[in-house]
Amino acid sequence: MSKRKVVIVGAGPGGLASAMQLAHAGCDVTILERLDRPGGRTSSIEMDGYRFDCGPTFFLYPRVLREIFNAVGYDLFEECPMVRLDPQYRLTFAQGGKLDCTPDVASMDKQIAKFAPQDVGALKRYLDDNRAKLESFRPILESPFTSAADLIRPSLLPALKHLHPFRSLGAELEKYFEDPRLVIAFAFQSKYLGMSPFNCPSLFSILSFLEYENGVWHPLGGCGQVSQRMAEIAESLGVKIRYQEPVTKVDFNGQEVVGLHTEQGRYDADAFVVNADFANWMTQTVPDHKRRKWKDRNIAKKRFSCSTFMMYLGIEGIYHDLPHHNIHICKDYQQNLQDIETNHQLSDDPSLYVQNASVTDTSLAPDGHSALYVLVPVTHQTDNVDWNTERARYRELTLDKLSQIGLTDIRDRIRCEKIITPDQWQSDYAIYKGATFNLAHNLGQMLHKRPGNRFKELGRVFLVGGGTHPGSGLPVIYESSRISSRMILNDFGIGTSHLEAGSMIDAPEPVSA
Repeated sequence: MSKRKVVIVGAGPGGLASAMQLAHAGCDVTILERLDRPGGRTSSIEMDGYRFDCGPTFFLYPRVLREIFNAVGYDLFEECPMVRLDPQYRLTFAQGGKLDCTPDVASMDKQIAKFAPQDVGALKRYLDDNRAKLESFRPILESPFTSAADLIRPSLLPALKHLHPFRSLGAELEKYFEDPRLVIAFAFQSKYLGMSPFNCPSLFSILSFLEYENGVWHPLGGCGQVSQRMAEIAESLGVKIRYQEPVTKVDFNGQEVVGLHTEQGRYDADAFVVNADFANWMTQTVPDHKRRKWKDRNIAKKRFSCSTFMMYLGIEGIYHDLPHHNIHICKDYQQNLQDIETNHQLSDDPSLYVQNASVTDTSLAPDGHSALYVLVPVTHQTDNVDWNTERARYRELTLDKLSQIGLTDIRDRIRCEKIITPDQWQSDYAIYKGATFNLAHNLGQMLHKRPGNRFKELGRVFLVGGGTHPGSGLPVIYESSRISSRMILNDFGIGTSHLEAGSMIDAPEPVSA
């Protein structure tokens, strides 16, 4: 009997994880990737001897990917050596105060006592509550949602007492912390979803908990090296990866997809997995009349995440006093968020994130130099912002802002640089509206209201990545691959017990690599 064929569109983290699982189960797998390298947004940018992560730099909750590696016969930490960071990151507030965030609760309380003594002890209560909350929500994150009926499954009943659908993440954190700076300190992680914590549902309080409970990890060589190793493992399992082969046309038999075309040829398959940006791929590749619920006009009405203004800076010297990860919260954080999500305009006083990874990993830059990564959350593409004119101004504004975290001489140290604006996220990385975190995670766009892992509008089509359930962020993107892979293999009559979540629930985490 011939092997079942699967074609995957996109070698991002979800596509690579899917390829590993499906190939290990005996499928004939081909990946069609539009770029010249694996990883998509989770790839590396290399220039003049410096290496930068393109997108994600925080590697959180390695358990999911570790289970996937284990299921196909590999150990994540052996294949991708990682260092657990402590401090996890430094938070500085323009209003005053800072936190070197560490999983050591006693140390955190000592720091909190310096500017918010009334909140000493609140962190432990937050962590205890969210430990129970995460455990109750695991069935939600690890199972497909196809309709509203899935919300009343018995496995979801323990989550009901933690589910407050009309409470924002910010309001949830206000239950624990009186000082607004601490609310932000444990709610800013909603930016991993591209959303304001004051619009993001309260269930995402588990994001910050995951950092403190399971660690913030740095893969040596950067997160892009994880994607690179996954591609190598996939190929060792028989996966064929076709780089620089974007899909140009889809062949149908009625509503069923039967083949994909690239400039190099036609690929038929028994199942197709789309790891490309959902909204962009559907609107650019699938004819509008083939879609009912997700027509172009309906997609355009959806809420999308913020975008990012990126600077990748090769720096002479090393900022030894600056931790690996740094988040600077601007003075009027609420206004900054409103500018991004509601007004769709550029803030003159933005918050920003800086990765100074060379203090941990000397492989990222020439000796005595640093690879500095700077991210400023901004609105997704909008008529209000012309990046052809704003690009240079925002570069200067961002460099000025870096002085607020001590980088006063940054301009004199720059030896090479690359900038990515929302326009380039769309043009170069095929991201709808340049919304780097995909569809927003509001209540109307979650669970069964998100495009399904089995895309019902097109036969044989399955989705993985941030545009489907469970959502954005590396851990849940990897989980989406596990959900979709189980669906495909079940359709093929192939066993999936080795892909079940929790297969390594008792496996200890290494201290570091």
